[in-house]
Amino acid sequence: MRLKLIPENTSFDFFKLWKLWLGISALMIVVGFASFALQGLNFGIDFRGGTTIRTESTTEIDVGAYRGALEPLELGDITISEVFDPTFDEDQHVAMVRIQAQGDGESISGAVIADVNAALDTVAPGIKFVSVESVGPKVSGELVQTAVLAVALAIGAVLIYIWLRFEWQFALGAVAALVHDVVLTIGVFSELQIKFDLAIIAALLTIVGYSLNDTVVVFDRVRENLRRYKKKPLAEVLNISINETLSRTVMTSVTTLLALISLYVLGGDVIRGFVFAMIWGVIIGTYSSIFVASTILLWLGVKRDWTKPSNTAGNQFANIDA
Repeated sequence: MRLKLIPENTSFDFFKLWKLWLGISALMIVVGFASFALQGLNFGIDFRGGTTIRTESTTEIDVGAYRGALEPLELGDITISEVFDPTFDEDQHVAMVRIQAQGDGESISGAVIADVNAALDTVAPGIKFVSVESVGPKVSGELVQTAVLAVALAIGAVLIYIWLRFEWQFALGAVAALVHDVVLTIGVFSELQIKFDLAIIAALLTIVGYSLNDTVVVFDRVRENLRRYKKKPLAEVLNISINETLSRTVMTSVTTLLALISLYVLGGDVIRGFVFAMIWGVIIGTYSSIFVASTILLWLGVKRDWTKPSNTAGNQFANIDA
């Protein structure tokens, strides 16, 4: 007997409470914008500048012990990650220690580097600093601009892709869902003050792709059913389409979340922010593909038979409310 999270034939009315779903989304967006305006993001070293130290030792790396040894120095944000390379010798253990910029200086002073070396030497005797590199505020500012541009271009490319594959109403619905996901993800990071670095930008781009995939699956079924049920109201066609793809949507989201939750619990501090963004993105992306993208499509209306325009948005929602 196969495990089924969702029955094969469902008939949920996803638009019965469409005002409530859009109201919840609007409220979360307002809270996110307010948090961003009041306290901003907790930028990591990538965006604030800092110093990266490449260490090498014959002792196995314990990230927790490294972090504990550096805490008394009160250097602020510190990121420690182990470097794996098949070309390393068996007793060659390499780590990257990233320390946020101290004051207005681009790099930490020689005295601070000496203190860091002495502290790490207590947990990894004989540790060596192979290289010390610094990233200044100017480069960090350029990274912020590049990150914003990357997300904007990704969403713009999605708009063009959906417009060419379907129609402009589908494109606007899909892009509205993507912007919704990105804004809410940034809002959550601002509200919780979780460290925001380049890994989170990678997560945002991944979320855009994941949400788009869910939305396209639903929209593809909508397009098929618009040809099949030419006389049914658009709201009913959308409900049929979402119900027909619901099992696939839920199974994909649940299996993805199982892997992500395992990574969040067992992966350690280095990837925890990235994984948290992915978990939130999967949940909010699944929600938006059903309740945001489809509702926007219903509000805009879409051609029937690809020649006759559908009822107006007001008539569609009037039928629902009735």
